[in-house]
Amino acid sequence: MTAHMVAPAWMHTQISTEQYESWSEEQCAGIEIVDGMVVVSPRASKRHNRLTRLLANALDAAAGADWNADTDFDVRLQDVPLTNRRPDVIVYRAQTIDTTPTRPEHVLLVVEVVAPGSETTDRIVKVDQYAKAGIPFHWRVEQAATGVPIVYTYVLDPATKAYRDAELFTGTVKATAPFSVTVDLATS
Repeated sequence: MTAHMVAPAWMHTQISTEQYESWSEEQCAGIEIVDGMVVVSPRASKRHNRLTRLLANALDAAAGADWNADTDFDVRLQDVPLTNRRPDVIVYRAQTIDTTPTRPEHVLLVVEVVAPGSETTDRIVKVDQYAKAGIPFHWRVEQAATGVPIVYTYVLDPATKAYRDAELFTGTVKATAPFSVTVDLATS
């Protein structure tokens, strides 16, 4: 007897905005929609989840009353074809917490913590998509073998819809003032 894994039919067809919005939270958890196609990501490691949580907590503490920082949050980058991304951390306007879907104009910063298996997507693909959507700031966090994270920060150039390099940090996460989260970082 041979076991065959059969992927659900919806994984082979383009998903519309209406279809996606009819799904439950459980169905949407752990997936992204890119150009209408479902993308399932492997489960993140405990180290990845811990770093993500620390970053979200530090950013939330530094954000003040006008901004929230969260994890496990979809951002609707485009409606047709549907593209929903789920950054590891998102900083968005506090007044839009109940607005669904969260749109790029609600977002100040997206953070991607690079994980094994998602390097190209996190370093190239998502960066381009976030920039084209107009999200002002992007951070890419690399988990170095030493255990000390490296944070690459990028600022959107609105004229070109591309990110330009900002500062490079290494160190431990520590909130200070809004969005100068000193990741107790030594600037490189």
